[in-house]
Amino acid sequence: MSDVGLYGLAVMGQNFALNMASHGFSVCVGNRSQPKVDLTVNRAKAEGNLPLVGSSSVEDFVSKLSKPRKVIILVQAGKPVDATIAALSEYMEEGDLIIDGGNEWFHNSIRRAEELASKGINFIGMGISGGEEGARNGPSLMPGGPKESYDMIAPILVKCAAQVSDGTCVGYCGPVGSGNYIKMVHNGIEYADMQLIGEVYSVLKVCCQDNIRGMLERVQHLSISILTFYFCPFCFT
Repeated sequence: MSDVGLYGLAVMGQNFALNMASHGFSVCVGNRSQPKVDLTVNRAKAEGNLPLVGSSSVEDFVSKLSKPRKVIILVQAGKPVDATIAALSEYMEEGDLIIDGGNEWFHNSIRRAEELASKGINFIGMGISGGEEGARNGPSLMPGGPKESYDMIAPILVKCAAQVSDGTCVGYCGPVGSGNYIKMVHNGIEYADMQLIGEVYSVLKVCCQDNIRGMLERVQHLSISILTFYFCPFCFT
């Protein structure tokens, strides 16, 4: 039986599943279309026979998880999340845990937690930052939900998150919705950084009459390497 399941195998899902498997956790993966499952299983074999298995259906996926089951879903925000939760919860039991790792509106996470509570299924909304590379090698994770639910999944998240000199880039954010809210603020900071970089290039081009090579040289000279990492809210307290 697998320690954890990951359902939804686009780029982020595949890479986070491989991340968990590379840290020694047995992982079962599932997806609406079977080719993505086969691709992920083959990647796990190619990357060193990692402890990762596939599934052929939602029922098969859930049946391969150790109890209490822990399922991370990484599908498109909105209706696909609701549809995925509905399919999974049909086979999950009281005490199991679903973690939504998508970029979801925090009010939706609160609603889903309330709906699942009636079935005794726990729910966490978790922001994930770092993109494709972060998902595979260590992202920043922002989980929000009941503390006892976080404690169920924390050993996996702590090992798989980005590791820095003063700790790991994950921590308990608070009640359900808080992780999604922090990720929303994080995205705002990230987009502001991108706007700032764009405006710097615009000023250099208009005011300094720089060509592309000249602008690159000036920006490199400024050594603004702080803008090259993805923001980790747990590494700057």
